[in-house]
Amino acid sequence: MWQWFTANSIWILVFSGIVLTMLLVARGRVQASIQRAAKIWPRQLHLSASLAFWIIASITLIVIAIAAMAIILSREGILAMITPQTVQRWLLEHGIINLVTIAVSYLIYRVLKLAIPEIVVRSVKVRGKGRRAREELTKRSDTLSSILTGTAGVLIAIIASFMILSDLGVNIAPLLAGAGIAGIAIGFGAQHLIKDLISGLFILLEDQYNKGDVVRVAGIAGIVEEVNLRRTVLRDLDGIVHSVPNGEITTASNYTKEWSRVNLDVPVAYGEDLDHVIEVLNRVGNELAQDEYFGPKIRTAPQVLRVNNFGDSGIDIKVVGEVKPLMQWEVTGELRKRIKKAFDEAGIEIPWPHVKLYFGQSQTPVAICKACSNPNPTGNKFCANCGAKLSS
Repeated sequence: MWQWFTANSIWILVFSGIVLTMLLVARGRVQASIQRAAKIWPRQLHLSASLAFWIIASITLIVIAIAAMAIILSREGILAMITPQTVQRWLLEHGIINLVTIAVSYLIYRVLKLAIPEIVVRSVKVRGKGRRAREELTKRSDTLSSILTGTAGVLIAIIASFMILSDLGVNIAPLLAGAGIAGIAIGFGAQHLIKDLISGLFILLEDQYNKGDVVRVAGIAGIVEEVNLRRTVLRDLDGIVHSVPNGEITTASNYTKEWSRVNLDVPVAYGEDLDHVIEVLNRVGNELAQDEYFGPKIRTAPQVLRVNNFGDSGIDIKVVGEVKPLMQWEVTGELRKRIKKAFDEAGIEIPWPHVKLYFGQSQTPVAICKACSNPNPTGNKFCANCGAKLSS
């Protein structure tokens, strides 16, 4: 059997590579078909399909590795080294232990990948109970879960690698010492990277912002698409993605922390009755808060806060109200539209900038016609417009 495998190792390698490629290509389509066809327990079927894929892929990778090793050794002319006895002895001494190490490490990682999000969600809910919105807790949980899961995966891979190298007879003490020296050298040469990591650590520990928040950092405003220890990725309103190193962030402005606010200045003409205007604005804010669609997005109805400013063309009245995170722009837009309609119905004027021009004072006295109010030079006896007699 072993001689046949060695003699046909090239064809086995090619066939295994084709099988692995087909698995990777067809994985997404097969899982989508299973999910569409599943009527009962779709999650269990999805997990079973994923498990079957990983088992077949792992076996295929092992076959590829053995075939490649057989090809390399046979080309070196030492084919006699690969015998059933040597393979069996190696498997008994090292292979089984290393395979168990890899399998246990992978299982630990999978368990942590499932357990970490649940632990983080419960911890965040306990600490933020009664004072943070559900959306805010979800964003915080997703951010911490992704970072902790990735960090755990890297640590498990490093520990498993050192265990395998130690079992194979490799002295890992020089590796650890060399890694320490290399770490010191890299630390001196990568001060900006260390600064980014430390800043990212404080951003996460202090909960300055999370994935899904709208923030302004380093002069750039946008929605947070990714945040880790090294960088923050933002996408602005134009769809441009900005990658900001955490070390460059000195001030982080979070527009969606726990709750947001409608902050609107409404201008009205100087001739309007302010009490009536304030009554109309409060009524519009209450109606918006009771709306079937916008009501759940609003925490406190938008109401008049104060007369805010005497402008060049009118008086500014400030309207404020609290809304759920990310909802302030949508609610403010709807509030503007409703205020305009309400002002039109009530006959309240929204001023616009205008300028009156005076070309000096006229030196010629005028006489106003009582019949048509037309101005006439003082010397005229009759109106130039209607012909009526002007009073002297």
